[in-house]
Amino acid sequence: MRPVRAPLVNYPLMNILIEDAEKLEYLTSSHQWTKNALKGKDFGATGDAWEAAKKEPIGRFNIVGHIAETRQFINLNHGKGKGAESGADEK
Repeated sequence: MRPVRAPLVNYPLMNILIEDAEKLEYLTSSHQWTKNALKGKDFGATGDAWEAAKKEPIGRFNIVGHIAETRQFINLNHGKGKGAESGADEK
């Protein structure tokens, strides 16, 4: 049997976005918020998104993977930004 040199499964590209968990909006490259996930800034990696989200003046946030082709979201992580109530425990 000869090896297959082509990919057997095509994985759609996934953008890593910051989502305001309370407003369900996504951070754009111009530091604005939008309901349209396609306009959200792709951070490329969850760690980069996490560091940026911790600095944003928002409360609870989610780091989500967005697959534009299928319009699916994958919740990857969550936390609290600078706008979170002081003294609140982070999990």
